[in-house]
Amino acid sequence: MEQIFQSWEYIPLTENHVRQLHRDLLRHNDKDERHRGNYKTSLNNVVAFDEHGQQIGIVFETATHFDTPRLTRELIEWTNAALETKSLHPLLVVGIFTVAFLAILPFQDGNGRLSRILTTLLLLRCGYTYTPYSSLESVIENSKESYYLALRQTQTTIHTDAPNWQPWLSFFLRALHQHMKRLEKKVEQEHIMLAALPELSLQILEYARNHGRVTIKDMLTLTGASRNTLKDHFRKLVENRQLAMQGKGRGVWYRIG
Repeated sequence: MEQIFQSWEYIPLTENHVRQLHRDLLRHNDKDERHRGNYKTSLNNVVAFDEHGQQIGIVFETATHFDTPRLTRELIEWTNAALETKSLHPLLVVGIFTVAFLAILPFQDGNGRLSRILTTLLLLRCGYTYTPYSSLESVIENSKESYYLALRQTQTTIHTDAPNWQPWLSFFLRALHQHMKRLEKKVEQEHIMLAALPELSLQILEYARNHGRVTIKDMLTLTGASRNTLKDHFRKLVENRQLAMQGKGRGVWYRIG
């Protein structure tokens, strides 16, 4: 996913990019093979169910599958233009894009996950380069009730003469603030942990950051330390979740945790 962020950071949003990302997000789910990367072909209104699983009503009517390509294209064009001309603060533009995207629900499934990835990509484009290093997804997950309430309060007014953006934008900006605070705390904790690490462990982490991965063989060549000493340092870094082990046997390598 980090590679997606890096390669999309300066690319204007297009329909093809959105559809490609939807395809990539669902590529490991066989049940989504039929529709991944393609706009929805039937209605996917947001509905309410009773305790027996029976549908009791429509909570929110999304765009029809006939209107979806046009509405998605118009939303993307508006977003690019608004960011280019700076007619609104970029955070407001990104917030409006997100709530409008979720009002369209352009794909049969995976819209929520895709919206959060697109939000992060747009924030990156606007210069908020810290966003991939803390999980906006988890912030929203911990505020699900407020998330859906704000979403619906704004979405029910989107097609009126006076859309009420305030409920959603207030939630969105609070979520971004919490997102930033979480990262600040994470960085502070990491600094404390790094200050207590021995020099060899610091070298291992620096190599992993600079190269995207590290192996014991890499550090044998770089430092000349013994294999057993290096194994001990790698083990402790994994236990502290500063490194994550990938692969098995002779193919084992490590990335930043």
